[in-house]
Amino acid sequence: MQERPEPRLQTDLIVRVWGMDSDGHPFFQNAHARNISSEGALLSGLEHQLTAGDTIGVQLGTVKARFRVIWVIDAGHLQKIQAGVHILTGQPCPWKDELGGAPSPEPAPAAGPAKPDGRNKRKFVRHRIKFPMEIRDERGGGAHMQTHATDIGGRGCYIETMIPLPLGTKVRLVFWIGSEKVDTTGIVRASDGGVGMGIEFVGLDDASQVRFQQYLESLDTTFSGIGAAPNQS
Repeated sequence: MQERPEPRLQTDLIVRVWGMDSDGHPFFQNAHARNISSEGALLSGLEHQLTAGDTIGVQLGTVKARFRVIWVIDAGHLQKIQAGVHILTGQPCPWKDELGGAPSPEPAPAAGPAKPDGRNKRKFVRHRIKFPMEIRDERGGGAHMQTHATDIGGRGCYIETMIPLPLGTKVRLVFWIGSEKVDTTGIVRASDGGVGMGIEFVGLDDASQVRFQQYLESLDTTFSGIGAAPNQS
C-alpha cells in the first residue's frame, strides 16, 4: 500500500453500503465510516464477508461513490467485520463536507474500468445526473432493463445495478436526445459485482458523441462549462 498523503479524521458516520459478498450474494446495509480521508475510510459494523479487491458502493446523504476493498478483518462481536476501503478514481468523496472541503479525486475516463488501460483516455467531462436508458443484452435471451445512468458522458456511462453484465458483453442502448430517439451499441468495459457496470458507446461516431455531450451539458444544472472542450485527452 502507498503511504497516506494526508492525516485521517476520526469520526463515526452512518453510511449505506452495498455490493456483493464473498459468497456471491448481494447485500445492502448500514455501517459506520471511521478514520476518514478524501481517499478512503475504515468501515466497521459490516455483516457480510468481503474480500480484498472487491468493489462496493458507499452512500452518505445523497452522495454515492464506489470504493475498492483494501483489507478485511473480523473485529469481534461489537465491531463485526471491518474493512479498509479506497475510493475509485473519479468518484465523489461522500464525506467531503466533514473533511472541510478536502478535494475529491480527479475525474475518471469515460466508462473507465477500475484498472485503466490505453483505450480509456478522457475525452468528455462526465455528468452525474440520472439519465433514462434502455439496455438489452445482445446475447440470445439476455437481460433487458429500463434504468438510469448515474454517471454519463458522450463516450459512455455507468449504470448502478446489483447484477452487472460480464466484461466484454455487447449491449444495445436506446435513449433520447430531446425528441430524437437514439438506438446504438455499447460494450461493458467495467463490471463491479453488486455495484454496477461501465458501458462504452461504441456505436456513436465522433460527431454524435459531441452532440450528445452538448445535450448532457444542457441537462446538468451544476455544469459550469469550464475546461469542457470535447477533445481533451
